[in-house]
Amino acid sequence: MEKPVHRIAACVLAVLAVVLFGVPATAGAHGPLRYVALGDSYSAASGVLPPDLTAPPMCLRSTANYPHVIAAATGAQLTDVTCGGADTGDYVTEQHPGVAPQLAALARDTQLVTMTIGGNDSSVFLDSILQCGAAGLSTLGAGSPCEDRYGSSFEDTIRDVTYPVLVSTLRAVRAEAPRARVAILGYPWILPRTGGCFDRMPIAEGDVPYLRSLQATLNDAIERAAARTGVTYVDMNRVSEGHDACQPLGVRWVEPVLQGTNAVIVHPNALGERGMAAQTMRVLRLG
Repeated sequence: MEKPVHRIAACVLAVLAVVLFGVPATAGAHGPLRYVALGDSYSAASGVLPPDLTAPPMCLRSTANYPHVIAAATGAQLTDVTCGGADTGDYVTEQHPGVAPQLAALARDTQLVTMTIGGNDSSVFLDSILQCGAAGLSTLGAGSPCEDRYGSSFEDTIRDVTYPVLVSTLRAVRAEAPRARVAILGYPWILPRTGGCFDRMPIAEGDVPYLRSLQATLNDAIERAAARTGVTYVDMNRVSEGHDACQPLGVRWVEPVLQGTNAVIVHPNALGERGMAAQTMRVLRLG
């Protein structure tokens, strides 16, 4: 017969697990973890093969995305509604005809939620790379034409517009899945600290640290929004260092504009998705 003290200890551990992690400590014993994946193309792994044939075609979702990697490693029951091009507005409205708002996938019994989101809001982050690429081509990689033209405008938009929207979005996720552990990932580095690789990422050398700072500002906004709403932030800064789009195939996590292997440029490849999955599982202590 189990001793009373053991039963008490087990109850205490179970309560602590619910309070700290939002899921029962014995969830695995009562069935697979109920896992919902939300987010944009970095969550969907847009352009990575093989495609998810169950997804709406316009979402460009891959079965090699980090949610599928996590689900395979943990035996979780995955509901994947990630969709390329999504921004925070697509959590509450249809992104495309027939593509339901992403929050509709959540339920009170959802136990785990992951996402990358925010990079498409206000068309700031990825569009800035394209705009800076055009500026870099105009100077054949010399100077800092993008910073000279746009100054602090991109970072100002992230701080003033993207950040408060992220806060409200994460609160909405927690409201729809009150028992779930919710995690939001930062974006893995796209560019190195300095130098760059103009033949693959046509960014002027002086604009490489400028865009790197912009990405740092976005990740900081995501981290601060997570802290404010009680959501777990999965920091990708350290683990993705040295895996930017300027690195060779087999090292880089993000594919470049030119000479890459992904039809969707400046997005994670399969290696990057596995790296994002590994960091998420490490932070959430899954598996």
